[in-house]
Amino acid sequence: MIIALDIGTSSARAAAYDDGGRPLPGRFHRVRYRPRVTPDGGVEYEPQHLFDAVVACLDAVQAGGRPPEVEGVGVATFWHGLLGFDGAGHTVTPIYMWADTRSAPDAMLLREALDERAVHARTGCHLHSSYWPAKLRWLVRERPEATARVARWGSFGEYLELNLFGEASTSVSMASATGLFDQQALRWDAEALAAAELDERCLFPLCDRRDARRGFRPQWAKRWPALRSRPWFAAVGDGAASNIGSDCIDPGRVALNVGTSAALRVATTAPGRPPWGLWRYRVDRGLSLIGGALSEGGNVYEWCRDVLRLPADEELEAALAAAAADAHGLTMLPFVAGERAPGWRGERRAALTGLSLDTTALQILKVALEAVALRISLVYDLLRSCAPPDHQIVASGGAIARSPAWAQMIADALGRPITLSGEEEATSRGAALLALEALGRLPDLASAQAPLHRTFHPDAARHARYRHARDRQRGLDQKLP
Repeated sequence: MIIALDIGTSSARAAAYDDGGRPLPGRFHRVRYRPRVTPDGGVEYEPQHLFDAVVACLDAVQAGGRPPEVEGVGVATFWHGLLGFDGAGHTVTPIYMWADTRSAPDAMLLREALDERAVHARTGCHLHSSYWPAKLRWLVRERPEATARVARWGSFGEYLELNLFGEASTSVSMASATGLFDQQALRWDAEALAAAELDERCLFPLCDRRDARRGFRPQWAKRWPALRSRPWFAAVGDGAASNIGSDCIDPGRVALNVGTSAALRVATTAPGRPPWGLWRYRVDRGLSLIGGALSEGGNVYEWCRDVLRLPADEELEAALAAAAADAHGLTMLPFVAGERAPGWRGERRAALTGLSLDTTALQILKVALEAVALRISLVYDLLRSCAPPDHQIVASGGAIARSPAWAQMIADALGRPITLSGEEEATSRGAALLALEALGRLPDLASAQAPLHRTFHPDAARHARYRHARDRQRGLDQKLP
């Protein structure tokens, strides 16, 4: 079997798959967690807390009787997380997450100082608080004592390798989403490094996804003897693995993921810059992803659940399905974690207008979910030119899988059918398929296809209402400072 690790924004998962990429019953474990948030926009994790979650997942997925022989471990982890290490490999900072917006002023200064379109053409990334250049400048200014102790910067994937093996590398996939990587030359970008005031020697060496490590440190070799000499593949970005796990490996399938945040992505081998407002990241040296990620998704749903007095899930889902589209008189900008695609304004904040004495909690939830659907439609309008006219939209992610009513809202907002992937854990499956292909167990990534599930077809009348709602949302956005 292959073990797949998926270290996401809100949980860690381990799952076992056979050599055809099919999940093995009873071999799945999840540990949920929440970040530390601060009033000034900080979103952080303690790396040890996430590492403990990974250990618990690996313990659980190998328990319960004698497992089949393990052939390797595939790993996916969240993009953009920034973590500082001292010369001994110990962490000296928390993990600063993509949703941490404290460096938004630094991103604005970078936009004034640099030719952002040229930077975007090379790195595939906008100058924004979710990427490393702005974060590093903020850290040097606001956390000088900690940053003075940093010998290297990396992600949680490197932290995981250092703990388990004593050494680490940064995969091309993870590097491609930092804002410091030249997508065409496949090396660190000199101007972006200079803007971040960073020496390339303060980064980990680059590797590709097929590169693997073997030979745990003694304590882990003793704990997991079945993994001791097995290949442990370099971590790829969770969005990259999600595309692979949804079988969206060419432009004919557009991947829609709604988890903690939401994203639309198209896989391509074609060179060139992404459309303005979108990004280009990589699966590996040969395969890229063009897409756009929101800062909003399931986190907006969870925020509503935490703040509003909402009914139980089953009752709530029925009420959402029965409520008419955009019939509440409300308009919302859902920027609870700043804005990413398509406007890339990390300093933006959520806003809600139209409240009255008879506004209900359900109506606020409805407009919040519709608002996210409208932002997804803005990204889709930019991305559709990167796919053929007859493309299919395949959706995955826990947030959209749990709410058919929300899936229907998104289909209506896009004006295109969306089909749910039959694979509940697309990112884990993608990590497993990438490992199987690297081991030669699969001839290529297209040879193992998962079944599709339910299709949501758009309604023309609701689509028209949502177009008007999007215009109203744009008007509110333009009026606010």
